[in-house]
Amino acid sequence: MKRIGVLTSGGDAPGMNAALRAVVRTAVHDGLTVFGIYRGYQGLIEGDLAEFGPRSVANVIQRGGTVLRTARSEEFYEAPGRAKAAEVLRAHGIEGLVVIGGDGSFRGAEALHREHGVKVVGIPATIDNDIAGTDVSIGFNTALDVALDAVDRLRDTAASHDRLFLVEVMGRRAGHIALHVGVAGGAEAILVPEVPMPLERVVDLVRDADARGKTSSIIVVAEGAYGGGARVVEQALRERAGYEVRTVILGHTQRGGSPVTRDRVLASRLGFHAVRALLAGDEAVMVGTDRRQITHVPLSSLPGLSKGIDEELLEIAAVLAV
Repeated sequence: MKRIGVLTSGGDAPGMNAALRAVVRTAVHDGLTVFGIYRGYQGLIEGDLAEFGPRSVANVIQRGGTVLRTARSEEFYEAPGRAKAAEVLRAHGIEGLVVIGGDGSFRGAEALHREHGVKVVGIPATIDNDIAGTDVSIGFNTALDVALDAVDRLRDTAASHDRLFLVEVMGRRAGHIALHVGVAGGAEAILVPEVPMPLERVVDLVRDADARGKTSSIIVVAEGAYGGGARVVEQALRERAGYEVRTVILGHTQRGGSPVTRDRVLASRLGFHAVRALLAGDEAVMVGTDRRQITHVPLSSLPGLSKGIDEELLEIAAVLAV
């Protein structure tokens, strides 16, 4: 193998640039030529790429987002679009591709391998932490710190005004961010899609907190809970119990910003091992971690794996919210 490409795809996650840096510098160290592909699979289809060297990724390890940028590609969803992408790789002599992204990005990479024989290695990068086969994905720890800082600030305001706050965090259909932020932020309730709590029970928890003398409360809600996130909970609290509620939706603030130490280190490790996986002959795997050990998980197996939340943390949170 002499030439590889690297792209970022899907939602941006803090640490993607650190992973890119590791891929480029490891590849150059190992005697490979590296092409950075801009705007994900859409940029690959359009041939929007350039040769990268060590200086191309200077001073990016601390930057959030992705310097390669990312874009949704409707064309890549279809077989003719993937055929175009494969042809661009062949035209540039690119023999292996590193894909930094989430589950949708990996499905695309697996299809590219299955249909056209492209050797691909995935690096899990999504704040949602919903990718099975790895302990944690790049960006998750930074998103936690951003969300927790917001909860801590809101706690001050809630206590000052005797308020009930609902804080909605990202995660799509997964509750990992809500769970960890809720425990770390001392939330009175944590609402996640994996373990649905009846809305009447939520109302009862707030009433019970009032009865115990609590003058302010924070409830952390995953955006995928109840099919509508915090707004559904807000409506229930207002209509069923007459509570005055303040709702804060953190949204995309959790995706940007400089990555924390753990995300930078994880990204550096996985970027290094992604290149080594290609050189070792792996053709369609994700590099991840299992109790800090590097693992290679077949991309084809990922759709059949599930990554549940740590339900014990829900019990711990309930015990501590007295």
